[in-house]
Amino acid sequence: MKRLWWKIAGITAVVLGIIGIVLPILPTTPFLLVAAFCFDRGSPTMHNWLISHAQLGPVIKNWNDYGAVPKSAKITAVVFMSAAFLGGVYFQINPWVLGLQAVIFTSVAIFLISRPLPP
Repeated sequence: MKRLWWKIAGITAVVLGIIGIVLPILPTTPFLLVAAFCFDRGSPTMHNWLISHAQLGPVIKNWNDYGAVPKSAKITAVVFMSAAFLGGVYFQINPWVLGLQAVIFTSVAIFLISRPLPP
């Protein structure tokens, strides 16, 4: 039964990752990494399909092998986090929430920027 739940979680993550390819507000890479993690536990066949996929596989392989994030993904993430923060400033959300958002977004941006580029 656990394997079924891992499969369902993996499929859900793949679907969200694919939606993220065309919908810039939804991140693709984290969902694909979650999918690979879930499929590794729930379905070796689906795991192999995912990491062998021509478009989706390289992102996972680069992360697993090098901890690498493509430059375009870094730029996109930082731009959208900045836009989200500025949106919060524009709409005058609670300063406490803005502060928390600033700490989280800055931490994520530093982490992403510090990752190497794929070979």
